[in-house]
Amino acid sequence: MASAGVLYYVIGIAALAFILYRQLAVRRVRDSYRMVIILAVIGVLELSRFLGRTGSHVDGGKIALALVGSAILAVGMGVLRAMTVRLWRGEDGHLLRKGTWLTATLWVVAVAAHLALDAAVAGGAGGSKGDIGNATILLYLAVSFGVQQMVLLKRADRAETGLRTPADPPSVNGSETHVG
Repeated sequence: MASAGVLYYVIGIAALAFILYRQLAVRRVRDSYRMVIILAVIGVLELSRFLGRTGSHVDGGKIALALVGSAILAVGMGVLRAMTVRLWRGEDGHLLRKGTWLTATLWVVAVAAHLALDAAVAGGAGGSKGDIGNATILLYLAVSFGVQQMVLLKRADRAETGLRTPADPPSVNGSETHVG
């Protein structure tokens, strides 16, 4: 069953790479949770598969604590990352977004923290049958990304109502214009 653990890592790394790519690209701000839903559905399936495989070999209290701790961490990291995303008004009048190097760094830190939390709390619950942190990585990404999207949309709402709507994109020299 070690191949399942490797598969969780490969899927998690691929999902993180895709998220990082999209976070660092200039894109229109959209009210869409499609990526969150896809990650959540696959994440729930992976968690179910993990729990089905490990059965009574796992301490349920440790798994529950790891899941709750992971959810709290995902929410906190999502809020923090949302504040690092630049927003500005494009030439066509649409609100645009782009993550920063700090956004990308916080994504990597968030994943590392999720796996470290699993090791500390659940001690890699599941033993040779896999770790809960590996099995829940996509679910964690879904929660964290969903919270980041909610906070970013709230910032965009404020910009749309005219609180602060810069007309210029962020500059390269560090004197960026932030919205919200």
